[in-house]
Amino acid sequence: MIIEQEEKFKDVLSKIEGKINEQSFFNKFLELYPEAWKKHKIMYSKFNKSKQFGQKIPLPKPEVSLRKEIRVWLQK
Repeated sequence: MIIEQEEKFKDVLSKIEGKINEQSFFNKFLELYPEAWKKHKIMYSKFNKSKQFGQKIPLPKPEVSLRKEIRVWLQK
C-alpha cells in the first residue's frame, strides 16, 4: 500500500506527456516517487520473509500490485 496514493497518482497524471496508459503511468510514478516505490517493495519483502514455512503468500509481487492499483485508478 502506498501512502497518500490518491495525491501521488493525481500528481503523476498531471506530469505525463503524450498518451496516458498503464505503462507510461507506471514509469512516471517510478521516476517521480522512487522512495514510495522503495517502501512498497520493502513492505512486500518483510511480509515475504515473515511467512511460515509451507504457507502461501496472499500478496502479489510489488510490480503487479502497483500496476493493478494504477489500472483501477485510471478507470475511475
